[in-house]
Amino acid sequence: MSDVKAVIEDMAEKARKAARKIAVLSTDVKNKVLLSTAEKLSDARAKLQEENRKDLEKGQAKGLSSAFLDRLELSDKVIDSMVQGLKEVASLPDPVGEVTKMWKRPNNLLVGRVRIPLGVIGMIYESRPNVTIDAAALCLKAGNAVILKGGSDAIHSNLALAQILQEALDENQVPKEAVQVVPTTDRSAVTELLAREEEIDLIIPRGGEGLIRFVVENSKIPVLKHYKGVCHCYVDRGCDEDMATEICFNSKVQRPGVCNAMEGMLVHQDVAPSFLPKMGERFKEAGVEIRGCKRTCELLSYAVPATEEDWGTEFLDLILAVKVVSSMDEAMDYIDRYGSNHTEAIITRDYARARRFLNEVDASLVLVNASTRFNDGGQLGLGAEIGISTSKLHAYGPMGLEELTTTKFIAFGDGQVRS
Repeated sequence: MSDVKAVIEDMAEKARKAARKIAVLSTDVKNKVLLSTAEKLSDARAKLQEENRKDLEKGQAKGLSSAFLDRLELSDKVIDSMVQGLKEVASLPDPVGEVTKMWKRPNNLLVGRVRIPLGVIGMIYESRPNVTIDAAALCLKAGNAVILKGGSDAIHSNLALAQILQEALDENQVPKEAVQVVPTTDRSAVTELLAREEEIDLIIPRGGEGLIRFVVENSKIPVLKHYKGVCHCYVDRGCDEDMATEICFNSKVQRPGVCNAMEGMLVHQDVAPSFLPKMGERFKEAGVEIRGCKRTCELLSYAVPATEEDWGTEFLDLILAVKVVSSMDEAMDYIDRYGSNHTEAIITRDYARARRFLNEVDASLVLVNASTRFNDGGQLGLGAEIGISTSKLHAYGPMGLEELTTTKFIAFGDGQVRS
C-alpha cells in the first residue's frame, strides 16, 4: 500500500509540473505530437498486438465474456481507428487561448475572458485500451496533463500504448510526464489517485455504474460523470408513424449496449392503436423483449407485463420498457421521474409541442424527430469526445476539446485604480 501511494504521489507531482509547460504549448507542437503518435502506433502494430495478446489470454483464463474480450482486443480495425482519431484531433481547432468575450468598463478598463486548460486530469476507465489514446489525445490538444488508470485486464496493452505516447512527447521536446499510465493493477491505486486534490484538477470516470459511484463517493477531487443512460423516445399524437418507427428502431436496436440507446418508449394514447402493433412487430423480428404497461399488453399479446423495476432501468440489451401515456404532460412527468438526464427525444409534427418538449425536458441532449443514438461527440460535430456528462458543473453532454478547458478573466488597464 505504501509503495502504491508513493508511485501515485510521484506521478501526480510530475503531472503537475508538466501541466505548466503543456498549457503554453503551441498548436503546432501539440499537433506534431499527435501525428507522431499516430505514425508510431501504426508502425508498432505487431508489438502492440503481442502485448494485447497477454491481456486477452489472461482474460480467457479468467473466463471473461466474449463481449468483454471483444472490447479488450486491439484488432487492426481498432488500431486503425485510433490512428484516424489522432489525426482527427490534430485537425480540430485549438480551444486554448481563444478570447470568448471582451468588454470595456466606464473607467476604460478592458475586461475579457480567455480559454485555458483545466490543468491535470485523472481518467479512470475499464476494459477498452483504445480509451488510453483517445483520452490522451483530447487532453493534450486541450493543453492538459493526464494520468490514466485503465482496468487491470488491459494493463499490458495500456502500458504499451503509454510508451508510444511518451516517445512521441519526448521526441518533440515535450515533458513525457504529460501523459502517464498508472503501472499497477493494485486497486488501492484508484483510491490514492482520488486523494491527490493538490495536484489533480478533475477526475473523469468512464465505465459501469458501480465504478462511477465508487469514484464519486471516494473522490476529494471534482468528478465529471454520468451514472447511466436511461433514454426515452416519446411518440406524440399525430406524428409521422413511419418516421417514428424508424427512429425508435434505430434508437433501440442499432447498438443496444451503449449509454445512448433507448431504454423506454412512451406512446400517446391517440396513436398507440395504430403505431404499437407495427412497431411491436418490427421489434419482435429483431428479438426485442417488450415489457409494457397494461394498455401496451392489450395491444401486443407478446408483451411481458412491466414491473415497477422496469421503469427507469438501463437494460443495455434487447429489452424495452413501453408505456402508453394520456398526454405529453404525462410523458414529461415520466421522463422527469425515471430519466437519467442523458438523452430524450420526441417524434412529433407539432412545432409548438416540439418547442415545449425542448424547453421543459431536462437532459444533456433533447432531440426532435431524431434517434437518441446521436448523443455522441463525433455525431454532434465536436470531432471527438472523452465521455458524456449528466452533471451540470462544468459540462453537460458530450465532452469535447472545449469542455476540457475553462475560462479565466483578463483585464487591460492604463493606470486605473479603484476608488
